[in-house]
Amino acid sequence: MQGGESMLRELVAASHLMSMEQLPDAVTRHAADTGLRDVVIYVADLQQTVLRLLTGRGHDAARDPGHEVAEYKIEGTLAGRAFQTVEPVTGQVFDDGTCRRWVPILDGAERIGVIRVTVRRDDERAMDDAEYLAGLVALIIVSKGPYSDSYSRLVRTRPMTVSAEMQWRLMPPMTFANDQVVVGAALEPAYKLGGDAFDYALAADTAFLAVFDAMGHDTAAGLTSNLAVAACRNTRLQGAGLVETGQAIEDVLVEQDGGRFVTAVLAELDIRTGILSWALFGHPAPVVLRRGRWVTSLECRPGVPLGIDLGIAPELCGMQLEPGDRVLFYTDGIVEARNPDKQEFGLRRFVDFIIKQEANGLPVPETLRRLIHDILEHHAGRLDDDATVLLLEWHGPPDNPEDAIEPVRHI
Repeated sequence: MQGGESMLRELVAASHLMSMEQLPDAVTRHAADTGLRDVVIYVADLQQTVLRLLTGRGHDAARDPGHEVAEYKIEGTLAGRAFQTVEPVTGQVFDDGTCRRWVPILDGAERIGVIRVTVRRDDERAMDDAEYLAGLVALIIVSKGPYSDSYSRLVRTRPMTVSAEMQWRLMPPMTFANDQVVVGAALEPAYKLGGDAFDYALAADTAFLAVFDAMGHDTAAGLTSNLAVAACRNTRLQGAGLVETGQAIEDVLVEQDGGRFVTAVLAELDIRTGILSWALFGHPAPVVLRRGRWVTSLECRPGVPLGIDLGIAPELCGMQLEPGDRVLFYTDGIVEARNPDKQEFGLRRFVDFIIKQEANGLPVPETLRRLIHDILEHHAGRLDDDATVLLLEWHGPPDNPEDAIEPVRHI
């Protein structure tokens, strides 16, 4: 068995009875047997501004990590470049023919961090093994992370409110991709998130997406959006359509009799045909970008926000997307963020920013990371309202129709 294959096999076997704290030492030990030396793991913080050393000695150990750098900024460092571009980056070169290599840790399209490894510059197999190792590290972190307080503390740079705690535990990963669609999301203020939430899921040939914006910016707003997401998922899994799903959310919120409501946009994409369907519940209309241009806003006769109980149903609308189209779903906090001079960030600036980053060839997750940081800079680092964006990119139908997934048939 080749060294790299043996390393991965042994690490997978060890991972079944491994805690997050045991991961760094296990990776270093198994990687050394294949010529990958000095392996260290860095993970991105919640706002994706820094990469923090995963020491394996608890969340406080990174403050005194010994000879390793505890933290790298994502902007302006080699580690950060590997994270931004999702491509390996060669760093320091040594006289013995080895070099430092920074490799992104990716779970599909979700960026978790980077590993740094020392390898021989002329050993292409070792270079490949480093990328395979990073992929396996990603899977282990994803499986162990939800149950590790050490990891949760490490990726936070400040205390989090109870409402934000609920929201981050509720939502799916910030990025998903397959060969036909990419879904990316970004939210701020990360540590004081109130009533914004998003959701997405795939079932056979259908991608479902939703964005919610609950009234208020407190724990009650978080509870309202949590109820909305839970009702949405529960109804969707029973095969309901978009308008029926909206009504189910309405019913659940009205039952609470708390006077709270959410605006929402619910959408479905047939990933084989590119037909997008959507319904608006008092929510801003999504925007479609095509070949570097803003081609339309998805205006559609809306219903009222969910929870008001006025019985006004929205229109269900549809549109044929073209391969390469991007659809932007967002909350009003994105466009209404104001700078100290009271100037709004604005819809045009929001759309133009996405178009510019697409022209630069940046992947969706990096585009959204830069967008949020630009909004924060515009607002002097502090937002008065939640700001959420969900970006859908459709690559087109499958190259081989025989590879298409059969649709779900509801009985």
